[in-house]
Amino acid sequence: MKLDILALAAHPDDTELGCSGTLAAHVAAGQRVGIVDFTRGELGTRGTPAIREQEAEASRKLLGVEVRENLEFADGFFANDRKHQLEVVRMIRRYRPDVVLANAIRDRHPDHGRGAALARDACFVAGLRKVETHWDGQPQEAWRPARVYHYIQAHAIAPDFIVDISDYWEMKMRAIRSFASQFAQEESEEPETYLTTPIFLQFIEARAKELGHAIGVAYGEGFTAAQPLGVRRLEDIF
Repeated sequence: MKLDILALAAHPDDTELGCSGTLAAHVAAGQRVGIVDFTRGELGTRGTPAIREQEAEASRKLLGVEVRENLEFADGFFANDRKHQLEVVRMIRRYRPDVVLANAIRDRHPDHGRGAALARDACFVAGLRKVETHWDGQPQEAWRPARVYHYIQAHAIAPDFIVDISDYWEMKMRAIRSFASQFAQEESEEPETYLTTPIFLQFIEARAKELGHAIGVAYGEGFTAAQPLGVRRLEDIF
């Protein structure tokens, strides 16, 4: 299966919080999109891996994402090493995306920065012909995504570019709320967390409004790029 965009995430719900508006916009434009979560979020204070798996599938259907996989790395303890890189390489070579979206380069949760580095390095390794990987017993061809971008998460990082998600803001919020176990629920008796504080979703909206305001639209999602962005004409930038 050839994808246009593959979003990589340390935890289920990272893509929803960080770049689901962008994913929805590209799905609506006819592009093929997939998500690969690195862990099942098993160290999360609330919910269970099984519940989060159901929530991730509900979000996938809502966003129109064609495929969502989970590599079942150890939450909190996965590493950017050969073993983990090769598992990500197998996904990249399987789906052959032109663009990869990955976690923030640094963030409140250490898994996010580590996930960003793992995604970046795996994208490079995936293009090395002498690195052998297999799928269903067959050797995979080398593939390196043309572009790797990092979505902005909790920490305020200056974006290299901002995507207008104004038409997809409500869908983004519905995708986030698909992970009901992670957010405030009146009937829940589980402990309070960073995500369940009353102001958390207000923060998500405020961040999106701030980024949107910077480019003259209602809502935006910000990204950083490891390399300079190139344009052929000045009018390519609005």
